[in-house]
Amino acid sequence: MLPERGGTSQRTGTEWKLAQYVLETFEQFPKKICFEVFGVDRIQQFNIQAGQSLSIDIDIDAHEYQGRWYNTIRAWRVAPYDPNTAVVSDPAAAPIPAAAPAAAAQPAQQPQAPFPPTQPGSQPEASSMGGGDDLPF
Repeated sequence: MLPERGGTSQRTGTEWKLAQYVLETFEQFPKKICFEVFGVDRIQQFNIQAGQSLSIDIDIDAHEYQGRWYNTIRAWRVAPYDPNTAVVSDPAAAPIPAAAPAAAAQPAQQPQAPFPPTQPGSQPEASSMGGGDDLPF
């Protein structure tokens, strides 16, 4: 949790508040992302505490300021993390439920060779460009 920022809008004269948080993912190689929650009502509604496991829906936007581009990552929905309903973008990284039945052992299939094996003593013909390899240089 980073310190909250706030101020008064120059356009409308209303007060605003922004809270920023750093989230760490549950992957083999965890990633960190800094996101923000805008508005006093949302900050109070989400009630994010350090150390919680959360599922966060975000919007990503970019804006230009004085020739440089800046990303904004803003949370629009925050809920307690539930591993049973989590959406995983990489199925290989999905956690395996503890109560999952063991899969029946099946014999491993041998992968098909992309080319037929060569016969002993037979060599591919050298290209007409000279040399025994097929490199173009």
